[in-house]
Amino acid sequence: MVFKRTDSAYTPGRRGKSWLKLKRELATLDCVVVGVEWGHGRRSQVLSDYTFAVRGPSGLVPIGKAFSGLTDVEIAEMTAWFLAHRLPEDDAARAYAELGLGRREIVVEPEIVVEIAFDIIQRSGLHASGFSLRFPRIARLRPDKPASEADTLARVVEIYEQMLTRERVD
Repeated sequence: MVFKRTDSAYTPGRRGKSWLKLKRELATLDCVVVGVEWGHGRRSQVLSDYTFAVRGPSGLVPIGKAFSGLTDVEIAEMTAWFLAHRLPEDDAARAYAELGLGRREIVVEPEIVVEIAFDIIQRSGLHASGFSLRFPRIARLRPDKPASEADTLARVVEIYEQMLTRERVD
């Protein structure tokens, strides 16, 4: 959905305050952060890129990465937590293989739950879950929820199938 000022001109490829695009999120998932990376630019001194996972049949399976949605204060607090809770080298080496994480990522204890909003779920060979989220963003931290209560791969499949059904009807 796009909102625009009636007196504004359309300028292809330009962003501005005269035209505002609102995207409706498909759903949200409660996911567990399994890996983090140092940010870029003004966030180069904090861990702001989070790889997150859902619970699969035999453990956590990554489904995406997000780097937007949290405040600078929340990111700074999470950076301190992640640095204090990185996995020991031996455990991290196993996690790289099991979770398919990149070598630049710091593997962390899977305890932090984040609510992830997204627009679309798509099939993907990039993540161990077999799915990826399009335009994921962190809606909020979930300190009230333990990792054992994060969403499951079965829930991802359920949302995916509902999305496909809705697209066929529309």
